[in-house]
Amino acid sequence: MSVQKSELTERLRLAGLRPTRQRLALAAILFGAGDRHVSAESLHQEAHTAGIGVSLATVYNTLNQFKAAGLLREVAFEGHRTFFDTNTSNHFHYFLEDSGLLVDIGTSDIELKGLPPLPPATEIDRVDIIVRLRKTSR
Repeated sequence: MSVQKSELTERLRLAGLRPTRQRLALAAILFGAGDRHVSAESLHQEAHTAGIGVSLATVYNTLNQFKAAGLLREVAFEGHRTFFDTNTSNHFHYFLEDSGLLVDIGTSDIELKGLPPLPPATEIDRVDIIVRLRKTSR
């Protein structure tokens, strides 16, 4: 699934972002292959492999700008692992310990019951569930 430059330009503009050369190049990598999960480091490596000269700092900045604009969802856990998800719908994740991959779980596949009362003047924004998997000896 290839996304046209004009489509990416419009997507960025609708999100309130100026479609710079670097943003468009990173958006093409991010949104050109369907829903996926990337880290800043893996996106930087993909950009480098594709011959796109961007610094890791630019990749971090762009991912955070895309997240703030609602184009990406951040999935952070363990305080130091952060993925950016192109699927911004409400869903959950498996984390495969051995490979470091994040895999989507649909919301209809998990039932959540019994949340404690919320503190005053708060509401649930979303619920993040990450089920960690590791290979068995079999």
